Amino acid sequence: MQINLNPSWQSILSDEIKKPYFQDLMETVAEEYKNHTCYPPKELIFAAFNYCSFKDVKVVIIGQDPYHGKGEANGLCFSVNDGVRIPPSLRNIFREMSDDLGTIFMPTSGNLEAWAKQGVLLLNASLTVREDNANSHKHLKWNVFTDAVIQKISEEKEPVVFLLWGNFAHKKGLKIDRNKHLVLESGHPSPMSANQGKWFGNKHFSKTNEYLKQNKMELINWI
Repeated sequence: MQINLNPSWQSILSDEIKKPYFQDLMETVAEEYKNHTCYPPKELIFAAFNYCSFKDVKVVIIGQDPYHGKGEANGLCFSVNDGVRIPPSLRNIFREMSDDLGTIFMPTSGNLEAWAKQGVLLLNASLTVREDNANSHKHLKWNVFTDAVIQKISEEKEPVVFLLWGNFAHKKGLKIDRNKHLVLESGHPSPMSANQGKWFGNKHFSKTNEYLKQNKMELINWI
């Protein structure tokens, strides 16, 4: 399978993508796409990296795996294509964003490309999934690759804001250097977690921009 990676990521991850596990991963993913319907489309598997180059990363949001319904996934965590009904977790993200930033505006599209283009790396732990089968590719060692990505950012960038939503993301971010970076944790925006009081009120959007402002970096226009 062709590795369609932004040149800045190709450079920073050059050693990683030469490792045997990654070569095996690409072969297995190619077989999966050949024999099953998988998402996102092949050309969008590395979309998170291609919308947000390594040098531009200011914020990292960690998701689990792509949406597994037809036409939904676009290679960015929590994001869906234009025209797709906004999923419950993303609706809760928008609701918290609106409450936090004091806006009455609620997005009508769940496409988060605009965030990615401003330096928000929307990274799923697994970059692919079979249709209608959540977490079906979590055994393919995508997690080894995405752990390496997070490690590279932690080691070679500063400062970055990491937004870890839910227990899965908390564990994924255990090795982030918290002396260099701002790590914000809360419950997951899924309805189950949000309804238990673990999501709403985390104010991660304003806290992120306050940190960027303190470090003389351009703020994220979340809306």
